[in-house]
Amino acid sequence: MSLVQTVNGSRDSSELGVTYMHEHVFVLTADVQQNFPEEWGDEDARVADAVAKLTSLAAQGVRTLVDPTVIGLGRYLPRIQRVAAQVPQLHVVVATGCYTYDDVPFFFHHRPDEVMTEMFVRDITEGIGGTGVRAGMLKCAIDRPGLTPGVERVMRSVGRAHHATGTPITVHTHPGRRTGLDVHRVLCVEEGVDPRAIVLGHSGDSTDADHLTQLAELGFVLGMDRFGINVGRSFDERVDVVVELCRRGFSDRMVLSQDAACYIDWLSQEVLASLPQWHYLHLHDDVLPALRARGVTQEQVDEMLVGVPRRFFEQVR
Repeated sequence: MSLVQTVNGSRDSSELGVTYMHEHVFVLTADVQQNFPEEWGDEDARVADAVAKLTSLAAQGVRTLVDPTVIGLGRYLPRIQRVAAQVPQLHVVVATGCYTYDDVPFFFHHRPDEVMTEMFVRDITEGIGGTGVRAGMLKCAIDRPGLTPGVERVMRSVGRAHHATGTPITVHTHPGRRTGLDVHRVLCVEEGVDPRAIVLGHSGDSTDADHLTQLAELGFVLGMDRFGINVGRSFDERVDVVVELCRRGFSDRMVLSQDAACYIDWLSQEVLASLPQWHYLHLHDDVLPALRARGVTQEQVDEMLVGVPRRFFEQVR
């Protein structure tokens, strides 16, 4: 057992229960929201909507939500604190790091990478932005453009913050471009991070079970975490690749989630309306029954939702 940092304080890993390993509360473009507040609307209404949605999620038995919203995604902890305080039955783990597919934010252009690493470490050891809320996860990204110089700078800074604190890592990846192998080379081979301490997010975007097997055998945790975002891959394709990996014996290397959010300003209301299944309850209402109908056992479901997340947070402390 070990302590896991949440918005409402530290929790023993034994208390995590059913864990959704990649969700968001809000995803925002901070400059737009600050200068065009009509895009955000009424603050109290937004918070109340988030409280209602997370309360419904908790009512289904979910006990922990990992929110990897970091620099580049509009992270603002005082607002998340307001929400989490009203849903105390749900543990919300927040992250530090930087989300970019290409260059680093301009703030870091003329600063050494040590500055980035020190900021991540401070978020973990002291708290984020004076809130006292300590990050429980590190986050970086590598997408279709691959290992650009900016992406590599962030990734190495995340690896060094991991070594300084023992905090686990989640990486937004593009499995179609096999960027998990870049993560392995940079973070694991060169920076010395144990792959068991890394979730390769969005692995479920691929139907290449052989490639995903390769990543699982390297030791990574595979984030099958975009159920409901059926763009590029259909619902059935996302379910079937999880079923196949369970058949191959890798239920102990996968976590399940949806990458949903109460509000995301990157998508128009028209696009959101076209994704009615993209909500926090989709996994419980639709995905789990589909997995069971295709032969995934309750033991395997429990492994992916409870056992793997708990071990992930315990083994690196």
